[in-house]
Amino acid sequence: MNIFPAQYSTLSAAALKDHLIIAYGLDPNTTCRLLIRNVSDTYILENESQKYIFKIYRDAHRKRNEIEGEVELLNLLRANGNPVSYPLADVEGEQIQQFNAVEGLRNGVLFSYAEGKVVLDLGKEHLTQLGHDMAKLHQSTSVIKLNYPRPIFNFETTLFEPLRDLKPHFTEMPEEFEYLNEIANKVVKKFEDFDTSTFSYGYCHYDFFPKNFHFNELGNITFFDFDFAGEGYLINDLMTFLNHYFFHQLNNLITKEQAEKDFDIFLKAYREIRPLSNDELKAIPYLGITFHIFFLKFFYDNYDDWSNAFLTPRYTKHRVGLIKKWEELYCNF
Repeated sequence: MNIFPAQYSTLSAAALKDHLIIAYGLDPNTTCRLLIRNVSDTYILENESQKYIFKIYRDAHRKRNEIEGEVELLNLLRANGNPVSYPLADVEGEQIQQFNAVEGLRNGVLFSYAEGKVVLDLGKEHLTQLGHDMAKLHQSTSVIKLNYPRPIFNFETTLFEPLRDLKPHFTEMPEEFEYLNEIANKVVKKFEDFDTSTFSYGYCHYDFFPKNFHFNELGNITFFDFDFAGEGYLINDLMTFLNHYFFHQLNNLITKEQAEKDFDIFLKAYREIRPLSNDELKAIPYLGITFHIFFLKFFYDNYDDWSNAFLTPRYTKHRVGLIKKWEELYCNF
């Protein structure tokens, strides 16, 4: 009997363990278990002396050449001394594994493990270290030009294309869709006030939440999960980190005053390494609108394969409500 086609399978952790032990020459006692099933699936491999992260990408989310771009970027960042989780080579020197899964070819990468843990309530020392290390990361990403494609973050890809694609989803939510179109046009108009020629451009992480960097016992950082990394204004990374404080406030985990104080500590540390123009600082909040609209499209695009059953009208209205709260808190149109 022929195998019926599937659109999204989950590779066996036991079979992956056997394959990766041979492919990478790992300790035979290495274990493997699934950590996250998502648009890319994440497995953790462990033995007595080492830990590794293995990520399996979906072809619908990341094509092979885009994965090549992520690998190339991380190799360059590691070579420049930036603290990142980096791709490892197998015994034949290859950094990308390919699997003939039920739905077709899937590609995977074995990464070094980011030692330490996530810190959500960041103290002054954490924020200073983060500001310095993010600035140093940008020193590298502002001068790199990859041979492989990565996403580009501009108004077309983060505002106008998402709104065109999302239009069918908002058929029964016309008021919310009208608001998104209005706020998108306001953002574009606002940027006419800024001298964007002073803005640093390069490869940004675009998901700089604390869940994507670990602090070890010595207070050192390791950055990871560069799945969304692409070209754009580097202040996009400062904006995504500001979102941490946005959500922290909404969840009543920090006061508005403390959030502002903490973000200022981070900004001060960043600027000790890399300058920011006044217009860049003013523009950070408005890029938050583009970030939230971009991810609405991401949720919509990956609804079917990601099994994100939360993309209901109620959830969509909630996300639009978040954008309104962001506007109230940070923007001045």
